[in-house]
Amino acid sequence: MSDRVSNFIVQGTLGLLVLFSVVTWALVAAKALQVARARRQDKKLRTALGEWKALPSREVLTQYAGPTARVALAGATAWDSARHGASAEIEVAKEILELSFKRQIQKERRVTEAGLAVLASIGTTSPFVGLFGTVWGIMHALKSISSAGSASLDVVAGPIGEALIATGIGIAVAVPAVLAFNFFVRRQKVQTADLEDFATLFLAAALKGALGDSRSPRTSDEHSFAKLSESRPAGSLREARV
Repeated sequence: MSDRVSNFIVQGTLGLLVLFSVVTWALVAAKALQVARARRQDKKLRTALGEWKALPSREVLTQYAGPTARVALAGATAWDSARHGASAEIEVAKEILELSFKRQIQKERRVTEAGLAVLASIGTTSPFVGLFGTVWGIMHALKSISSAGSASLDVVAGPIGEALIATGIGIAVAVPAVLAFNFFVRRQKVQTADLEDFATLFLAAALKGALGDSRSPRTSDEHSFAKLSESRPAGSLREARV
């Protein structure tokens, strides 16, 4: 194989690793902005939770953005439809509300998982791509040394050292990708747990309000997100920390 083809393969390998690095940092920046925006939006909604004396209406929830607000909006929509539909039984409404929460949480999970497969692929394949470039470079270097008819240290060290650069670059690309993947997977799990916790809180408020309405009109005002939040364990509506 000619020197031109060998150099093209080695340079192509290095170029692919550079592309992997660019994609990795672009995904890291995009996911970091997504996480920061979701935290800010959820914090705004949690601040308003203690001010609501009853289940928030759909009109109120449309004023908020973020994963928690979308879950709450899906729940409020399902609860209103179930309670004012053909069947207004508590158990039926509860099942509809739970299914609505489950579907919306799954949607939010898919949003947070976007791009993670790419990070995982880059983290696992980059070292092997770099190793391929190193092996090919060493083969080319040994062929050149054989053609030169000399095996002195000066002749061997230069080409072999250049070939090993590909492995170093492959590892340098893989480490940030793996670290970023682990961080965002952890963040996704924490966010899912927070959304499930919020769904439980919302369901408890809805059922308590419905049962209160069925017993006495006055008791419907006695439940609130503030009181339910105070009765929950610390960190039940926690901010995501990794």
